[in-house]
Amino acid sequence: MGHWWVRNIVEPGKLPLLLALTAFVLTFVLTRVVTRLIRAGKGPFGNVRAGGLHIHHVVPGVVLTLVGGFGAVASDRHGAGGIVSAVLFGMGAGLVLDEFALILHLDDVYWTEEGRKSVEVVVLTAALVGLLLGGFSPFGVNDLSREELQDRGGVLATVSGNFLLSLIALGKGKARTALFGVIVPLVALVGAVRLARPGSPWARRFYGRRPRARARAALRAYRHDRRWVRPSRAVQDWIGGKPDPRPARLPDHR
Repeated sequence: MGHWWVRNIVEPGKLPLLLALTAFVLTFVLTRVVTRLIRAGKGPFGNVRAGGLHIHHVVPGVVLTLVGGFGAVASDRHGAGGIVSAVLFGMGAGLVLDEFALILHLDDVYWTEEGRKSVEVVVLTAALVGLLLGGFSPFGVNDLSREELQDRGGVLATVSGNFLLSLIALGKGKARTALFGVIVPLVALVGAVRLARPGSPWARRFYGRRPRARARAALRAYRHDRRWVRPSRAVQDWIGGKPDPRPARLPDHR
């Protein structure tokens, strides 16, 4: 275990990344626990207020992220400064992304349906950083031999091709596939060759005069959402808590 730790974590300089990921996940989990206790009216916790103003935890998160980020740039990643900066950065990123939906909507949507985006982004971020920690390099260029490093043209072709596939997947409305495709080879290829989601830029551009393609894309999206949306929401509710029920709309008697 000690040899594996030194060879795979310490020597490659991945210890700050591991600590940042650990701090990120723990901060998010602890924040969700505290906010759910506040929501339920249990425990000694309460919202932070200053002069009647509710201070969202994204505010200290931004401060920690800035301190950790600048500290990491100014520090040696093998030294104590780099380790401390990585932990601070991970904590700050956990607080910021826990309120990603608030930043996106510029509204307090923490316990609403829109607030699910925060949980989704946190899980996606943790997965991507975990892949990087496990050895995957962006665009799939990883563990190149000396001969491969000399073949600059092949490397550039691999990078450019994988990036292009990720852009196509993104244009087809498959953001998650595009993001993972940047890290893991061939993932973006799957998103690039399959039908685009209805309403995506690709569908609007290329399916406008192809009714059969539009119908197939809509049917595939419907089957995919019917199969996966409910389990995905169940997992999000388990991690972040169920959103508040939407208030019923009163009939318009005008």
